Amino acid sequence: MSARRYELSDFEWSVIEPLLPNKPRGVARVDDRRVLNGIYWRLRTGSPWADIPERYGPYTTCYNRFVRWRKAGVWDRLFEAVSKAYEGDVQMIDSSSIRVHQHGANGKKGARTRRLPPPGTSLEADGMGRSRGGLTTKIHALVDARGLPITLKLTPGQAHDGRSAVDMLATLSEGDVLLADRAYDSDALRADMAARGVWANVRPMPNRKQRFAFSPFLYRYRNLVERFFNKLKHFRAIATRYEKHADNYLALVKLAASKIWMRFMSR
Repeated sequence: MSARRYELSDFEWSVIEPLLPNKPRGVARVDDRRVLNGIYWRLRTGSPWADIPERYGPYTTCYNRFVRWRKAGVWDRLFEAVSKAYEGDVQMIDSSSIRVHQHGANGKKGARTRRLPPPGTSLEADGMGRSRGGLTTKIHALVDARGLPITLKLTPGQAHDGRSAVDMLATLSEGDVLLADRAYDSDALRADMAARGVWANVRPMPNRKQRFAFSPFLYRYRNLVERFFNKLKHFRAIATRYEKHADNYLALVKLAASKIWMRFMSR
């Protein structure tokens, strides 16, 4: 396997480098590109942090810098910078459930994890909850007409899609179209979209009495958001959640999403 398979291309590095914190004084830090390659290696393989190859330096450096820059908002700024190029005419929203690994649900070293925790525990605050698949996290994504992510969010696995979407639709404006499945069919969402001049082409619930204009032809393009989730899950540290804390897991999701954006931009 090529050692460069998971590493940043020159183009990707040219996008990321200007967004990294400057350190004009003090001891020079370990090469940023090497550390980022180690972080992306772990993100793509899903391996434990301790298994990051030596060529990327000490794994503790990779992990500590990932967390420190997450707290400093670096990964948020990276995702915001690349996603500004979104096309807004048609946007799609959906969610995908992610199984939480037992190590991710283990809040304390040595704690037993075979039984699911009771509702209302701190796990829900970290975006974990009960669903049909056991302990899960939901990734919610709003994507543009090319299937590229605009907004990302985490909730516990049992969260209702429609209610979770309330604060994710700020990028839609007059003349735009929103595509969504039945989970988003609510009077409140439709009213909000109509007030902003957005057509909510949302598949109606079978028992809905009031009918709205719906285009099955246009709705077919909603598969672009499903394709985005497929690409996202190529990163094994996303396809299964190993992170205990929601902030760290969402940061990894944004790093993976930024990589998807940069691949598209480099074509």
